[in-house]
Amino acid sequence: MTKNEWYSTLEKRHGADLQRKFSSACVAVCGLGGLGSNVAVSLARSGVGTLLLIDFDKVDMSNLHRQQYSVSQLGMCKTDAMKQTLAEIAPYCNVVTHTVKLKEDNLSLIADCDVVCECFDNTEYKALLVNGVSEYYPEKYIVAASGMSGLHTGNTIQTKKFGKRLYICGDGTSDVADDGTLFAPRVMLCAAHQSNTVLRIIAGEFDV
Repeated sequence: MTKNEWYSTLEKRHGADLQRKFSSACVAVCGLGGLGSNVAVSLARSGVGTLLLIDFDKVDMSNLHRQQYSVSQLGMCKTDAMKQTLAEIAPYCNVVTHTVKLKEDNLSLIADCDVVCECFDNTEYKALLVNGVSEYYPEKYIVAASGMSGLHTGNTIQTKKFGKRLYICGDGTSDVADDGTLFAPRVMLCAAHQSNTVLRIIAGEFDV
Protein backbone atom coordinates (compact mmCIF):
# COMPACT_ATOMS: atom_id res chain seq x y z
CA MET A 1 0.00 0.00 0.00
CA THR A 2 1.43 3.35 -1.05
CA LYS A 3 0.94 6.68 0.68
CA ASN A 4 -1.22 7.88 -2.20
CA GLU A 5 -3.41 4.80 -1.96
CA TRP A 6 -3.82 5.29 1.78
CA TYR A 7 -4.87 8.94 1.51
CA SER A 8 -7.04 8.30 -1.50
CA THR A 9 -8.99 5.73 0.52
CA LEU A 10 -9.40 8.20 3.40
CA GLU A 11 -10.54 10.94 1.03
CA LYS A 12 -13.20 8.65 -0.42
CA ARG A 13 -14.48 7.97 3.09
CA HIS A 14 -14.26 11.47 4.54
CA GLY A 15 -14.28 13.79 1.54
CA ALA A 16 -11.19 15.57 0.23
CA ASP A 17 -11.70 18.87 2.09
CA LEU A 18 -12.27 17.26 5.48
CA GLN A 19 -9.42 14.80 5.03
CA ARG A 20 -7.13 17.67 4.12
CA LYS A 21 -7.91 19.23 7.51
CA PHE A 22 -7.28 15.94 9.30
CA SER A 23 -4.03 15.31 7.43
CA SER A 24 -2.62 18.75 8.24
CA ALA A 25 -3.54 18.61 11.96
CA CYS A 26 -1.26 17.84 14.88
CA VAL A 27 -2.75 16.39 18.07
CA ALA A 28 -0.92 15.81 21.35
CA VAL A 29 -2.04 12.73 23.28
CA CYS A 30 -0.76 13.17 26.83
CA GLY A 31 -0.87 9.85 28.65
CA LEU A 32 -1.07 6.51 26.82
CA GLY A 33 -3.12 4.42 29.24
CA GLY A 34 -6.72 3.35 28.82
CA LEU A 35 -7.77 6.71 27.45
CA GLY A 36 -4.72 7.76 25.50
CA SER A 37 -4.01 4.45 23.79
CA ASN A 38 -7.60 4.30 22.53
CA VAL A 39 -7.58 7.96 21.51
CA ALA A 40 -4.34 7.49 19.57
CA VAL A 41 -5.71 4.49 17.69
CA SER A 42 -8.95 6.28 16.79
CA LEU A 43 -7.21 9.42 15.57
CA ALA A 44 -4.67 7.47 13.54
CA ARG A 45 -7.44 5.45 11.88
CA SER A 46 -9.21 8.72 11.06
CA GLY A 47 -6.19 10.03 9.20
CA VAL A 48 -4.89 12.70 11.56
CA GLY A 49 -1.54 13.70 10.06
CA THR A 50 0.65 14.04 13.15
CA LEU A 51 0.24 12.51 16.59
CA LEU A 52 2.50 13.61 19.43
CA LEU A 53 2.52 10.86 22.06
CA ILE A 54 3.74 11.58 25.59
CA ASP A 55 4.08 9.03 28.41
CA PHE A 56 6.87 7.90 30.74
CA ASP A 57 5.49 4.45 31.67
CA LYS A 58 6.02 0.90 30.40
CA VAL A 59 3.45 -1.71 29.39
CA ASP A 60 2.66 -4.23 32.13
CA MET A 61 0.12 -6.99 32.68
CA SER A 62 -2.34 -4.73 34.49
CA ASN A 63 -2.68 -2.63 31.33
CA LEU A 64 -3.90 -5.35 29.00
CA HIS A 65 -7.53 -5.45 30.17
CA ARG A 66 -8.33 -1.92 28.93
CA GLN A 67 -5.39 -0.50 26.97
CA GLN A 68 -4.42 -0.97 23.34
CA TYR A 69 -1.35 -3.12 23.92
CA SER A 70 -0.52 -6.78 23.39
CA VAL A 71 1.33 -9.46 25.33
CA SER A 72 4.28 -9.16 22.96
CA GLN A 73 4.69 -5.53 24.03
CA LEU A 74 5.02 -6.18 27.76
CA GLY A 75 7.99 -4.27 29.17
CA MET A 76 8.17 -1.84 26.28
CA CYS A 77 7.85 1.89 26.82
CA LYS A 78 4.26 2.79 26.03
CA THR A 79 5.43 5.40 23.55
CA ASP A 80 7.42 2.80 21.61
CA ALA A 81 4.67 0.18 21.83
CA MET A 82 2.00 2.59 20.61
CA LYS A 83 4.19 3.83 17.77
CA GLN A 84 4.66 0.18 16.76
CA THR A 85 0.91 -0.44 16.86
CA LEU A 86 0.07 2.70 14.89
CA ALA A 87 2.60 1.75 12.21
CA GLU A 88 0.45 -1.30 11.49
CA ILE A 89 -2.84 0.65 11.62
CA ALA A 90 -1.90 3.88 9.86
CA PRO A 91 1.59 3.57 8.38
CA TYR A 92 1.67 7.12 7.02
CA CYS A 93 0.65 8.87 10.22
CA ASN A 94 3.58 10.94 11.50
CA VAL A 95 4.02 9.67 15.07
CA VAL A 96 6.34 11.69 17.32
CA THR A 97 7.09 10.31 20.80
CA HIS A 98 8.46 11.68 24.04
CA THR A 99 9.09 9.20 26.84
CA VAL A 100 8.95 11.72 29.68
CA LYS A 101 6.74 12.95 32.49
CA LEU A 102 4.97 16.04 31.27
CA LYS A 103 5.68 18.91 33.65
CA GLU A 104 5.39 22.67 33.63
CA ASP A 105 9.02 23.04 32.55
CA ASN A 106 8.60 20.86 29.45
CA LEU A 107 5.15 21.94 28.27
CA SER A 108 6.90 23.37 25.24
CA LEU A 109 6.78 19.81 23.85
CA ILE A 110 3.17 20.47 22.83
CA ALA A 111 3.83 23.92 21.38
CA ASP A 112 3.28 22.91 17.75
CA CYS A 113 0.05 20.94 18.27
CA ASP A 114 -3.41 22.23 17.42
CA VAL A 115 -5.34 20.19 19.98
CA VAL A 116 -4.18 18.73 23.30
CA CYS A 117 -5.77 15.56 24.68
CA GLU A 118 -5.47 15.14 28.44
CA CYS A 119 -5.48 11.39 29.07
CA PHE A 120 -3.80 11.08 32.45
CA ASP A 121 -5.08 8.96 35.34
CA ASN A 122 -3.51 11.23 37.95
CA THR A 123 -5.47 14.29 39.09
CA GLU A 124 -2.29 16.29 39.72
CA TYR A 125 -1.08 15.79 36.16
CA LYS A 126 -4.56 16.47 34.80
CA ALA A 127 -4.69 19.83 36.54
CA LEU A 128 -1.11 20.68 35.58
CA LEU A 129 -1.78 20.07 31.90
CA VAL A 130 -5.15 21.82 31.68
CA ASN A 131 -3.97 24.82 33.69
CA GLY A 132 -0.61 24.96 31.93
CA VAL A 133 -2.11 24.90 28.45
CA SER A 134 -4.71 27.50 29.43
CA GLU A 135 -1.98 29.78 30.77
CA TYR A 136 0.83 29.33 28.27
CA TYR A 137 -1.05 28.29 25.12
CA PRO A 138 -4.50 29.90 25.38
CA GLU A 139 -5.04 29.51 21.64
CA LYS A 140 -5.02 25.71 21.88
CA TYR A 141 -8.03 23.47 22.36
CA ILE A 142 -7.94 21.05 25.28
CA VAL A 143 -9.96 17.83 25.40
CA ALA A 144 -9.82 16.38 28.90
CA ALA A 145 -11.53 13.52 30.75
CA SER A 146 -13.20 13.07 34.12
CA GLY A 147 -15.14 10.05 35.37
CA MET A 148 -15.31 6.67 33.61
CA SER A 149 -14.74 4.05 36.30
CA GLY A 150 -16.90 1.12 37.38
CA LEU A 151 -19.78 -0.69 35.68
CA HIS A 152 -22.17 2.25 35.65
CA THR A 153 -24.31 2.81 32.59
CA GLY A 154 -22.45 4.08 29.58
CA ASN A 155 -25.23 6.61 28.97
CA THR A 156 -23.71 8.93 31.58
CA ILE A 157 -20.53 9.40 29.53
CA GLN A 158 -20.90 12.69 27.71
CA THR A 159 -18.97 15.72 26.47
CA LYS A 160 -19.32 19.18 27.98
CA LYS A 161 -17.74 22.45 26.87
CA PHE A 162 -16.34 25.00 29.31
CA GLY A 163 -15.54 28.41 27.88
CA LYS A 164 -14.26 28.57 24.31
CA ARG A 165 -11.51 25.94 24.22
CA LEU A 166 -11.93 23.38 27.01
CA TYR A 167 -13.95 20.18 26.58
CA ILE A 168 -14.35 17.56 29.30
CA CYS A 169 -15.54 14.03 28.51
CA GLY A 170 -16.83 11.48 31.02
CA ASP A 171 -19.54 11.21 33.64
CA GLY A 172 -17.90 13.82 35.86
CA THR A 173 -18.52 11.89 39.08
CA SER A 174 -17.27 8.29 39.13
CA ASP A 175 -13.92 7.62 40.77
CA VAL A 176 -11.79 4.49 40.73
CA ALA A 177 -11.21 4.97 44.47
CA ASP A 178 -14.93 4.38 45.01
CA ASP A 179 -15.61 1.85 42.25
CA GLY A 180 -12.50 -0.22 42.77
CA THR A 181 -11.50 -0.58 39.13
CA LEU A 182 -11.87 0.46 35.52
CA PHE A 183 -13.48 -1.60 32.75
CA ALA A 184 -12.58 -1.43 29.08
CA PRO A 185 -16.06 -0.50 27.75
CA ARG A 186 -16.57 2.67 29.81
CA VAL A 187 -12.96 3.75 29.35
CA MET A 188 -13.28 3.23 25.61
CA LEU A 189 -16.56 5.18 25.57
CA CYS A 190 -14.84 8.12 27.20
CA ALA A 191 -11.87 7.84 24.82
CA ALA A 192 -14.31 7.74 21.89
CA HIS A 193 -15.90 10.96 23.12
CA GLN A 194 -12.47 12.55 23.31
CA SER A 195 -11.48 11.35 19.83
CA ASN A 196 -14.76 12.48 18.32
CA THR A 197 -14.41 15.88 19.94
CA VAL A 198 -10.89 16.27 18.57
CA LEU A 199 -12.06 15.45 15.04
CA ARG A 200 -14.96 17.88 15.33
CA ILE A 201 -12.61 20.65 16.47
CA ILE A 202 -10.30 19.99 13.53
CA ALA A 203 -13.32 20.04 11.22
CA GLY A 204 -14.39 23.42 12.62
CA GLU A 205 -17.36 22.08 14.57
CA PHE A 206 -17.07 23.53 18.04
CA ASP A 207 -20.42 22.80 19.66
CA VAL A 208 -21.16 19.67 21.69
